Amino acid sequence: MLKRIAYITLFALTLTSCSDDLDEINKNPNATETPLAPYLLTGTLKQGADLYWGSTNNFDSSLLFVQHWAKIQYTEPDRFDVSNASFTTLWNTGYATLITDLNTILNFPADQANSNYKGIALTLRSWTFLLLTDAYGSIPYKEAGQKVTPAYDTQKEVYTGLLADLKQAQTLLNTANGTVTGDLVYKGDITKWKKLVNSLRLRIALRISDREPALAKQAAIDATSDAAGVLSSNSDTFKFTYISSPQQNPASAWFETRDDYRISKTLVDKLNELADPRLPVYAQLPSDATVGKYVGGANGLSNSDANSQGFAKTSKPGTYFLTSSSPAVIASYSETLFNLAEAVARGYISGNAEQLYNDAITASFNQFGITNAATISTYLNQAVVKYDASNYAKSIGTQKWIAFYGQGLDAFTEWRRLDFPVLTAGPATVLDGKIPSRFFYPGTEQSLNGASYQAAIAVQGKDLLTTKLWFDVK
Repeated sequence: MLKRIAYITLFALTLTSCSDDLDEINKNPNATETPLAPYLLTGTLKQGADLYWGSTNNFDSSLLFVQHWAKIQYTEPDRFDVSNASFTTLWNTGYATLITDLNTILNFPADQANSNYKGIALTLRSWTFLLLTDAYGSIPYKEAGQKVTPAYDTQKEVYTGLLADLKQAQTLLNTANGTVTGDLVYKGDITKWKKLVNSLRLRIALRISDREPALAKQAAIDATSDAAGVLSSNSDTFKFTYISSPQQNPASAWFETRDDYRISKTLVDKLNELADPRLPVYAQLPSDATVGKYVGGANGLSNSDANSQGFAKTSKPGTYFLTSSSPAVIASYSETLFNLAEAVARGYISGNAEQLYNDAITASFNQFGITNAATISTYLNQAVVKYDASNYAKSIGTQKWIAFYGQGLDAFTEWRRLDFPVLTAGPATVLDGKIPSRFFYPGTEQSLNGASYQAAIAVQGKDLLTTKLWFDVK
């Protein structure tokens, strides 16, 4: 008996010793025990830009839905022949990476993250939630990161909550509240972050305008009357600028090894109709020099029909978008001006809607390197471009659609909200002539958060690509 006790004691001591040794062996001497706010901020900005600008949520889905790009081979996404496995990246990265890391900053004590870090984190978290609800509809918001199986909030609840979050972010941001490092976008310039906050508040005000006009009006007034202002020049544009491989623009990385996208024929035809000088920026001439003009690829074709258009006879997206250092624009000065124009047109704020509309187009031209005053004036004075006060949605919707080139997620949202331009599904699409109105929820939500998922679709509608979201009333 004594021998047995001795063996047990020796075995326990051996296990304890092995455990201690393994703890030491598995320690990374170069790693910090506590995550640092600057590193989390840098990582969030890079991963957020990749998420917004990358293949899954941009040129393999939303850019196809709004007919900015088209597939010339492997056309299933362009025909909407997709499953709920096709839209997992936005959800998984949004929640598991971005929101998780931003919540970490928000939960830091003051000595680890000053209030400016927390204001920036709350701004970026609001932007992430905005992307999620714009794409899926009802989403976990209030309980996100708090419970393993969080309840879904309605889109109205999310938008309303984000307006409150951004108002709080504005109070946290102050040039006197300490410096910020790790900010690869605004380089710690708090005045620019404050402008971004108000511009996002204005964006959300218009998201809810067709459902909650009184709340939208107050939100627009609050955003535009705040002393910090909104984005006021192209230098204020919120964009992540990439560098060389392997940290290059995702579209650039894609085209290094793949050649399955073209600029959409729909967009090329519209730019030709308007004699738009952005066409050479948005597209490349076909590699077959005998073609001698920009030729878009048609959307929604079968693989054989898409291939038959000719790889050498159709236009790739412009080199501006396919170089390593091409920026991921997330919130532009041009968009803010269009939003101001619409807020005026709706009677929410005072101003000159036509002038703001013209300024928005000019800002877009300038953003893409077109600065000649005569060129811009000629464009603006065309009858087909001039602002139509009797149908502001058509004027603003069409020009915003053009200006949003490359920003698929927001182009998709604004096209659904404003209903312009009128787009037609391609001949081989599988939704009975309809274009998607949302993303599918990931299949894992059904298996891992089934009760919340079922409760959400009972209110919102079936988990289909064609189910219209709350903000999309027409």
